[in-house]
Amino acid sequence: MFDTTRAFGSFAVTDTDRARAFYGGTLGLAVGPVEGMEEHGLLRIDLGEGRNVLIYPKPDHEPAGFTVLNLPVDDIDATVDELGRRGVETLRYEGFAQDEKGISRGEPTVAWFTDPCGNVCSVIQEA
Repeated sequence: MFDTTRAFGSFAVTDTDRARAFYGGTLGLAVGPVEGMEEHGLLRIDLGEGRNVLIYPKPDHEPAGFTVLNLPVDDIDATVDELGRRGVETLRYEGFAQDEKGISRGEPTVAWFTDPCGNVCSVIQEA
């Protein structure tokens, strides 16, 4: 019934220029406009292998209370250190045992942070 090979997720931001700078510049992801939708400010994060996430502008956006983007990594310590050098701070959550870097060392091992619009993202390392 569905063509899941072309399925994608999406989330809103208040400012697509700041989102492009953060996701493309700070995080180093492949970010670009959605072809044919440039006037609407839509952005696309290319995750490779035909997978994308749509970012759309919503001036009255209120961040979700959950993680909108999980980024798998091979070495969470090195990644969190590099994010820190790039000005990204990890979030601390009550009820989660997190070390001095803000990493929750469970299964999986994860650290959370926000984008400039308050959306929660994570880096996650599987065992």
